[in-house]
Amino acid sequence: MLRLHRAWIVFGAAFVALLAAAAFRSAPGVMMDPLNREFGWSHGIIGLAMSVNMMLFGLVSPFAAALMDRWGVRPVVGAALASIAVGTALSTMMTASWQLVLLWGILVGAGAGCLSSAFVATVATRWFVTRRGLVTGVLTAASATGQLIFLPLVAAVTSAHGWRVASLVITGATLIVIPVAVAGLRSWPSDVGVAPFGATEVDPTERDGVVPDALAGLRLGVRSRVFWLLAGSFAICGATTNGLLQTHFIPAAGDHGMPATTAASLLALVGIFDVGGTVVSGWLTDRYDPRVLLVVYYVGRGASLAVLPSLLSPHASAGTAVFIVFYGLDWVATVPPTIALCREVFGNSTPVVFGWIFASHQVGAAVAAFGAGVMRDVTGSYTSTFVVAALLCALAAGLCVTIPRREMFRVPELLG
Repeated sequence: MLRLHRAWIVFGAAFVALLAAAAFRSAPGVMMDPLNREFGWSHGIIGLAMSVNMMLFGLVSPFAAALMDRWGVRPVVGAALASIAVGTALSTMMTASWQLVLLWGILVGAGAGCLSSAFVATVATRWFVTRRGLVTGVLTAASATGQLIFLPLVAAVTSAHGWRVASLVITGATLIVIPVAVAGLRSWPSDVGVAPFGATEVDPTERDGVVPDALAGLRLGVRSRVFWLLAGSFAICGATTNGLLQTHFIPAAGDHGMPATTAASLLALVGIFDVGGTVVSGWLTDRYDPRVLLVVYYVGRGASLAVLPSLLSPHASAGTAVFIVFYGLDWVATVPPTIALCREVFGNSTPVVFGWIFASHQVGAAVAAFGAGVMRDVTGSYTSTFVVAALLCALAAGLCVTIPRREMFRVPELLG
């Protein structure tokens, strides 16, 4: 009888934690209009809270990866989920916009930042030798999909019972996830006496070469041209997904008369198709040049954003459905090839170094979340933001074209 390799148990626990953390981060997009009606807070102010959330989601990531090296994966994941629970619970008592920034922006953002793409890289790099691209794709899909597939539920609860009840539902769900995730996670295969999946021997020296702290990871990264190209393109990735579409699609659709519940359901469909797109991207990354994949992904995304303003209407049309399918397949398909390129250069240091690349992703998302809200307040429309986003995708494709091939890398010396 075949035994399930321990790596797949860790994978399952990580999947649950990532799915949950991402779902909890999605709620403010649904609550934007209710908060505006109740408190009179502008789209720009609420977008600022989301901007802080996204910024911390990225900036915490490399430090969280370093803390997982030092203290272990389970304590960091448990503390992160607890931070999310506290932030969502206390938000039900807020009466001022600075409290929204503090609770949803800082507490939820920092907690979710510990469960970001750097966490994905940690699990995939440590526990898998084969199927690494596929695992990266599935875990990335969990992170992105959770932000979208639970939106209809959050929107329904918010519409029926108010945003405070929706926040408490999120709090309860977080508390349920904590023991499930912590029980299944382990830091290293050697901790439980097994080899990584696809390897034949337990390696007690597997920790060698891991960057000891986040700032050392940054110093290591900035020495490589590839780091800057990946960071720049990934910042645009964040701006055109989390920052723009996730945060502002519902109010943008509302400007064209579409109900919030319908728009949330469309985003949920993006999340469903994102699963397939990201898993396939991981499969392709194991077999094809990741540079080519990134160029294709960014060009396709830019084209879809350019036509989106003409597709929005009070009802979901056939054109809207095509956009949802295509954009879902492309949503975070960029992550597996980006991590693969990062590992080619940085090896075992990938989790912390990629944490900084992911930080650039969230900086881009934060700028877009705030900037799109301000542009909406000034112009009364989101059309110009979608046009700018399409142009940025073309720039990202250009950056990826210039990434040198593997044999041209000057690999920095790993820090021990």
